[in-house]
Amino acid sequence: MRELMHRHLGKVVAGAAVAVTATAVMIGVTLPGSASGEESHGGGPQGSAAEQGQAAARQLPGVVESAPEQGRTGTGRDPLTDDEIKRAQTLAVSRDFRASSEDVKGAKGPQRLSTDLAELSPDEVGTSGTPRRAEVTYYDYRDDAYVIKTVDLASGKVTGTETQHGVQPPPTRDEAKEAARLLIADKLGKGLKEDFKDATGKELTRPDQLTVNGFVYRAGEGNPGPAAVADCGEHRCVRLFTRVVNGPWIDTRKLVIDLSAHKIARLS
Repeated sequence: MRELMHRHLGKVVAGAAVAVTATAVMIGVTLPGSASGEESHGGGPQGSAAEQGQAAARQLPGVVESAPEQGRTGTGRDPLTDDEIKRAQTLAVSRDFRASSEDVKGAKGPQRLSTDLAELSPDEVGTSGTPRRAEVTYYDYRDDAYVIKTVDLASGKVTGTETQHGVQPPPTRDEAKEAARLLIADKLGKGLKEDFKDATGKELTRPDQLTVNGFVYRAGEGNPGPAAVADCGEHRCVRLFTRVVNGPWIDTRKLVIDLSAHKIARLS
């Protein structure tokens, strides 16, 4: 029995247990006074029947309002509109940048990470005519570079480009799915596939059969790991929290997926 329990890379465990130990997400729920049992005014659990009736009479019927129309261009420090996001993303990738970079799957063009409203410089704060600039970030897998493009939305020009190495922002959903695809195809993914079959009775062949969350892994910092992960930090490496869709968690935290080198390593 002991050998059977340890034959996989990790046992299929209850979702709640792994979620607590991984501390991936903690969601706080605040109950209204009536649900929590606290004293309330006008119809709460401590109110009389007459008070509750009066409170019900004062309640107005709910009204569903349509969302306001979103303009093509925002104002001041308003969040970027959908049109501004699309425009910034189009302007940020020049022909040369597309030709010289690669995404997580090795295709031409960088891997887009995020698009946000750019911060103002100190001398722009509090002035009239606040400029609208977007900051579009990418990861270029050809050079293992984190690239930030600043786009002036009024002029339609890229006003700044910053390239950094050794900077690893959190992976996107597309990167986590690609990491899962590489793991499924690798021999070190054998335990994951066996555990998936134990849980579902089906073969694991595609990343969309799983719910995955990716977290950046760096070598060093008190946890150097094996030689196979020595480049993690310069390379883009992730670990996965893996779950069967609508099912239990499968522990894959000891596996590191190097998205830059397309290699898998096991931590000791």
